[in-house]
Amino acid sequence: MDLGVALGGGGARGLSHIGVLRVLDREGFRIRAIAGTSMGGVIAAMYAAGFDADEIEGRVSHTAFNNLLRARPDGPSLIGLSRVAESLRENLGARTFDDLRIPLALTAVDLTSGKEIVLTKGKVVEAVMATIAIPGIFPPQLLGEHRLVDGGMMDPVPVRAARELFPGPIVAVVLSPPPELWGEKRSPSPLRRMIPLMGMVNRLRPGQALAVFMEALELSARSMTELRLEIDRPEVIIRPAVSHVGLFESESATELIRLGEAAAEAALPEVRAHFTPSRRLTRRVRSWLRS
Repeated sequence: MDLGVALGGGGARGLSHIGVLRVLDREGFRIRAIAGTSMGGVIAAMYAAGFDADEIEGRVSHTAFNNLLRARPDGPSLIGLSRVAESLRENLGARTFDDLRIPLALTAVDLTSGKEIVLTKGKVVEAVMATIAIPGIFPPQLLGEHRLVDGGMMDPVPVRAARELFPGPIVAVVLSPPPELWGEKRSPSPLRRMIPLMGMVNRLRPGQALAVFMEALELSARSMTELRLEIDRPEVIIRPAVSHVGLFESESATELIRLGEAAAEAALPEVRAHFTPSRRLTRRVRSWLRS
């Protein structure tokens, strides 16, 4: 039961990806390739490097998430990435994409060309730094001629990148709720963790205007997610119920991972349905026709 996985972005919500991977491994599915963006890129890189879900959870649990966000700005940003880079190097070392256990793709957006970039070569830490560089919050990452920011700006769940690595069924893990729940499932503003006295700022007119802008930005990001899912059509979509968690919330990693497990367990019948004899035969015929 071979499949590819695409892990979407969502900040702290991305810890739920660990639970999804744990269930897929436990149930006998073999992840042959993995793609990720933003926090999904962090988890994807660690999994591709050979860490299983338990090991990733252990490493994440020992990381002081709030401390990572206290680095001084080192570019056009509110927060620097120096502490994040140090943590990534502790976990991933000097690995290149060629050193990984399974194929990995990370996505970023190049501010210079205005195009999406799929990273599959070079040093893994550099690629992860690019895929997590939320514009304005973290500084763009310079990689060759590219000035790279968070890949979720154009492709919140990199299904296409995963499909380029693996021709079989793709499981997409989406960290935003389905459209019918958008009205009741709003995520906390990321600014409340980043700006001291945000509650006081929100009582002022500029603060209220900023809050409206952030709400609209969230809806735009969710719309982009649904549009890409409609275009790229993953075989299975798994949606952990984590929209109540903000991008930089210090929620319990254990609880977020549990929510990922619950969503994956609920999706197991749909995943297994893609490995019936008839589905396997259909994929073989299509493969023969393509070749």
